[in-house]
Amino acid sequence: MSHLAGMATSCALQLQWTCLPSSSKPISLKSGQRANLTIMDRIRSLIARPVAYERLDDSNAEDAEETTHASQHQQTPFSRFKYGIFFLLGVSMLWAWNMFLAAAPYFFTRFQSDDWTRLHYQPSIQSVSTVTNLGTAYILAKLQRNANYPWRITLSLLMNCVVFTILAFSAVVMTDSSPKSYFAFLMVMVFGASLATGINQNGVFAYVSGFGREEYTQAIMGGQGLAGVLPCIVQIFSVLVWPPKDQTGHEEGEPKMPQTTLSRSAFIYFITSTGVSIIALLAFLYLLRQQPSSRQKLRGDDESVEERSHSKTVSLWTLFTKLRFLAFAVFVCFLISMVFPVYTAEIKSVNDSAKSRLYDPSVFIPLAFLIWNLGDLVGRMGVAIPGMSVGQYPQMAAILAVVRVMFIPIYQLCNINGQGAVVKSDFFYFVVQFLFGATNGYLGTSCMMGAGHWVVADERPAAGGFMSMVLVGGLAAGSLLSFSVVG
Repeated sequence: MSHLAGMATSCALQLQWTCLPSSSKPISLKSGQRANLTIMDRIRSLIARPVAYERLDDSNAEDAEETTHASQHQQTPFSRFKYGIFFLLGVSMLWAWNMFLAAAPYFFTRFQSDDWTRLHYQPSIQSVSTVTNLGTAYILAKLQRNANYPWRITLSLLMNCVVFTILAFSAVVMTDSSPKSYFAFLMVMVFGASLATGINQNGVFAYVSGFGREEYTQAIMGGQGLAGVLPCIVQIFSVLVWPPKDQTGHEEGEPKMPQTTLSRSAFIYFITSTGVSIIALLAFLYLLRQQPSSRQKLRGDDESVEERSHSKTVSLWTLFTKLRFLAFAVFVCFLISMVFPVYTAEIKSVNDSAKSRLYDPSVFIPLAFLIWNLGDLVGRMGVAIPGMSVGQYPQMAAILAVVRVMFIPIYQLCNINGQGAVVKSDFFYFVVQFLFGATNGYLGTSCMMGAGHWVVADERPAAGGFMSMVLVGGLAAGSLLSFSVVG
């Protein structure tokens, strides 16, 4: 009987060891028993997940339990109201960026009399935007102690309101400015908008991570996808409302009517950006009113300082070691995706624009942006389906990110700068645009959602800020490389 009891105890200890998280320590196992179990346990851990994603040893078992999916759902019930607010914040976060991209036809007309600015305004917008965004994200990711994330979000939305109000009125006031002077003004505006976006990204991703619900992170990413779709629709609509009537026979000169038309269009979609920021700001302030602790944080009350102390400061290197595959996947994904704005601004329709206004660059280019962003939105929203996210498999995500480089040679088959296309089909080009956007949205959202699975509860805000910094880093690297993509 004593022998059977000993066997039962040993089996029970083996079962307990198998069920424990890899970061937890066995309870009172003898050295011999631990040696017998080590090999099988290590094999199980390697099969279950990469070693890079092992959680740090945590002496508090309750912290480890808080990281499980079931515990997250018990502690913070899902709220459609909060989901909607975070979705709207995601829209406002990237609306500014996509407005600059969708306004490519307007900027082209402003710079067409100067060869250098005409060729370099698009890569310059991308570089100034992403480098500023990256610098802001890095600095704020380091400033974790006593970070007031609600205040960062509020400040960024106010900055966006100011920048895009100035841009809107510049479209109708600075019509006689020289290309170089307007280029300098535009870069200052891009810097201001990018600074606001960097502050917003850090604040929103860190703030939403504190809720412990990956659905809210998906809401932000989905809102970003919608932010890519709506500006294109606004831009196409604004051009079609006031069609240029004096376009024929004016190739050499710069006709007044089209310039006036594009100025009106630019005013509409720039002032729309101001409206979106105002709506997002009001919605976020209403959310804070429903969250007493957040309202105290915004005011800087003493109680909020005590509450913020529960989120420990985590070094960026520690976060990288835990999230390195997901971080690599996000970085490479958005680095490769940054070729799309340059190609989209350069690729023309293979059909004659005289046949239909749809083939005119003022409509065709925003339409191509729209199709890419529709794919991006589909990919981001598709991750909301349970089991669709690849964030649970970091190494697979990293491989998929590298595979997306195949879209670059495929773009070379299209009608770049009107020099002719290998595949003479606008439909083929639009399919490429949609798939490139869909893979970007799916992979980027999966990685951002999955980051919370590989850190303990009090590291989530820091992990959210870190992943947003890596995302911006990919955009910055891609924008710098975009100068050499097309000639």
